[in-house]
Amino acid sequence: MFKANPNYARLQGSYLFSTIARKVAAYSEAHPEAEIIRLGIGDATKPIVPSVIRELHSAVDEMADAATFRGYAPDLGYEFLRSAIAKEYRDRGCEVSAEEIFVSDGAKSDSGNIQEIFAPECRVAVCDPVYPVYVDSNVMAGRSGEWIPWQQRYSNFIYMPCTEANGFTPEFPKEDPDIIYLCYPNNPTGMTITRERLQAWVDYANRIGAVILYDAAYEAYICEADVPHSIYECAGAQTCAIEIRSFSKNAGFTGMRLGFTVVPKALKDADGTDLWSLWARRHGTKYNGAPYIIQKAGEAVYSPEGQKEIREQIAGYMRNAKVIYEGLAQAGYTVYGGVNAPYIWLKTPDGCSSWDFFDRLLETVHVVGTPGSGFGPSGEGFFRLTAFGTYENTVKAIDRIRQM
Repeated sequence: MFKANPNYARLQGSYLFSTIARKVAAYSEAHPEAEIIRLGIGDATKPIVPSVIRELHSAVDEMADAATFRGYAPDLGYEFLRSAIAKEYRDRGCEVSAEEIFVSDGAKSDSGNIQEIFAPECRVAVCDPVYPVYVDSNVMAGRSGEWIPWQQRYSNFIYMPCTEANGFTPEFPKEDPDIIYLCYPNNPTGMTITRERLQAWVDYANRIGAVILYDAAYEAYICEADVPHSIYECAGAQTCAIEIRSFSKNAGFTGMRLGFTVVPKALKDADGTDLWSLWARRHGTKYNGAPYIIQKAGEAVYSPEGQKEIREQIAGYMRNAKVIYEGLAQAGYTVYGGVNAPYIWLKTPDGCSSWDFFDRLLETVHVVGTPGSGFGPSGEGFFRLTAFGTYENTVKAIDRIRQM
């Protein structure tokens, strides 16, 4: 008789956002009169900008003509998009070639799949709190060890606490890991890392022979000069870092699905195997490429007009972030983030647990956020709100919370 993969049995509960969706659906069914405002999941609410829409229509027209019809995309992605991405890196002073860029259907997919190219015995270090995909995908691969209930953690993971005491920036772990996950601007805390501190992480990874998986999905929201947009702004990153990017956050492609991962050709494991070849092999075997239409839309994002429109859109989301941050601070909450990222990380009042605060917001003022404990043990006592809602709903939600 066949057997299921036992690694999946080690996963603790449901995926965080699936759990939230079920709880909200159940409440809505029981209280159909409630006007629920969702500031939980980081889903875009603004429409795709006009220059990208025009390129989408043009690409659709091409698909209707036998002379310009496109089938399967190249493994790495179309050259026109990879070259546009590489130029953006060069403009920031980063040494990234078009050939080192792998186009995909989103950063979440790449975050969940990239661990496949590493040995099962690799030790994994994650920030705590952490985007759940990093942990769950490695549990599925068998790197978890045992679940320790009283610590709310897996035994084989190295958790790097990100707390108020250290400014939500991790310190080097006491045990040297093989794989290090970093996400900046950070999801869920909305905090950032300075160029000097990120350089220290690059130096550390090169020194111990670790690889950094750097999630830069929110780099377009950075406004401060000393916050790097890419890990490749740091010297030596090409020999220790893989970077993952998303079009969902910088251009609202959540319903269109597009992202990419940069794997430098200089990045090799302890035996001299280059990871570029492994990721290319995995990409070619398990993926048939993002649609031509979507990749053409992605190219338009990098046009001068596209960049102007997208910056205006991001400014709108950051206007929401300011409303949330300032409104909660004025109401007496302790808040973080919201400056270089569309997330606000607030301390729950009166020692309330994260999930109890979730229930209180939902039932009292009909506002949905994300419990901090869902991101890891150090997230307990905190709560994430997203600035991706509409301006009107954001103002209304904060007014409701202030009146609690």
